[in-house]
Amino acid sequence: QVQLVESGGGLVQAGGSLRLSCAASGSIFSSNAMGWFRQAPGKEREFVAAVSRSGGITYAAGSVKGRFTISRDNARDTVYLQMNTLKPEDTAVYYCAAAGGISHMTSTPPRTNYWGQGTQVTVSS
Repeated sequence: QVQLVESGGGLVQAGGSLRLSCAASGSIFSSNAMGWFRQAPGKEREFVAAVSRSGGITYAAGSVKGRFTISRDNARDTVYLQMNTLKPEDTAVYYCAAAGGISHMTSTPPRTNYWGQGTQVTVSS
């Protein structure tokens, strides 16, 4: 059974940094684009960033562009989200996802194949 397991969430002050990790099981990781979504209380889940299967193409939402960086290590079946200059509005549960391509993640609704269980990120002001 394919699993996506996130880690790295926590509490940080505004302006700080966190790095999220998502480890994937099975052969799905190598054949899928990977990405991150987030859901704040009372809001819908929203796309954050995605990286292509090879890692050569990345795409990030405008709200995080220049602050968040997505990357993947195909040897470790792990995708990362480096989050810098965090703001209180970045507070949310962050979910890892796997999909056929970056466009599948940015579509409405997103056409993902797998989801992780989520990790909480809280940014205090």
